[in-house]
Amino acid sequence: MSKKTRSMSQAKKLANFSSYLVLIVLSVIWLIPIVWVVLTSFRAESGTYTPYFIPKGFTLNNYKRLFTETNQFYFAKWFANTFIVAVFSCAISTFYVLATSYVMSRLRFKMRKPYMNIALILGMFPGFMSMIAVYYILKGIGLTQSLVALVLVYSGGAGLGFYVAKGFFDTVPKAIDEAAWIDGATKWQVFTKLTIPLSKSIIVYTVLTSFMGPWLDYIFVSVIMGDNYDKYTVALGLFKMLEREFISQWFTRYAAGSVLVSIPIAALFICMQKYYVEGATGGSVKG
Repeated sequence: MSKKTRSMSQAKKLANFSSYLVLIVLSVIWLIPIVWVVLTSFRAESGTYTPYFIPKGFTLNNYKRLFTETNQFYFAKWFANTFIVAVFSCAISTFYVLATSYVMSRLRFKMRKPYMNIALILGMFPGFMSMIAVYYILKGIGLTQSLVALVLVYSGGAGLGFYVAKGFFDTVPKAIDEAAWIDGATKWQVFTKLTIPLSKSIIVYTVLTSFMGPWLDYIFVSVIMGDNYDKYTVALGLFKMLEREFISQWFTRYAAGSVLVSIPIAALFICMQKYYVEGATGGSVKG
């Protein structure tokens, strides 16, 4: 091995070591808050913050009391409300996004480009800018403080977020669609039996983002639900636990609730991951 080759090999090893070292440090920094929340959820000592990182005592009572003590907060009901809203919003939003993106990718019609430009401009503005108008619309039709209102809000504008999925559909060869049309397939059959099986990775991405939005949202829930505790979601309910009159008593149970909130998202990600891998590696299409 020449001196130049040996020098290049050592420089590469040093660069790899530096990269791994930076990634390890960043991972530790990222994991510390998560570990702290998990430890706090099992902490036996009451109160908010403690001067030590590892609790002096561990208990499961924080999780147990979160579900059994319902004189002030109804965590189990909030969890169920959030699950219902997230599942229905996810299903509707995923269909809207995939259908809209497929139409924009495959079909050509008069207002296609103006619509895409309008959608791009509207997507630059955050959704909560319209929440006052949305609230008064819901109030006018009598749907405030209801789970139906949340589903409508979360799924109503989903069709505007079609750009990522459209970019994916643009990579699927149009020759497949044309061959199916020649064989007598309708556009709906091409979409459901050919394009969708070939698009597992973008479906997984759309499902995850459509589920996480309603599951973690706080702003729209706080505006729409007001003081109706029965219809709260976990994001708003957990925030209420941090108010001045509750934080000292409920902080450890808040940490337990935060851990429980992360479980459905993690479970969904793990379940959907294999479909993402199949889509990314070109898994077989079942007829």
